[in-house]
Amino acid sequence: MTGDRDRDASRRPRQARPRDALGRPLPYGSAGVEPVPEEPLPPEQTLTSARSLVEAGRPFAAHEVLEARWKAGPEGERNLWQGLAQICVGLTHAARGNSVGALRLFERGALRLEDYGSNGGPAYGLDLSAIVCCARDHMRSIRSAGDKD
Repeated sequence: MTGDRDRDASRRPRQARPRDALGRPLPYGSAGVEPVPEEPLPPEQTLTSARSLVEAGRPFAAHEVLEARWKAGPEGERNLWQGLAQICVGLTHAARGNSVGALRLFERGALRLEDYGSNGGPAYGLDLSAIVCCARDHMRSIRSAGDKD
């Protein structure tokens, strides 16, 4: 750590501060969840890891795994990885009670996946249409819950 922020010697941000399961920073010295590696994984491992993290209630960590892949992957796959990461951030916002943020990220992620799917890039076994439908189902649920308030 350098200065008052978690940065490496190259001044890139690092995950030195402990976090809770939804990615919220905890005080230094607190017990947090196990951080995920910051290095990008191959596509299939990225998806396996992200899926496991979402199933474990850690969508923020899944987003970090997907973000590493999007930043390291080929430009032509950017919308795939970024769209998946944004949907995971939407799940994170929803779990934190931030419906506005959740709606925005679900929509951005769904649009990226629709765009990517229309261009015929590799989907690595994912059913992109089903993921988009799931994101939009989450959006409908959030809006419906807001209507009841």
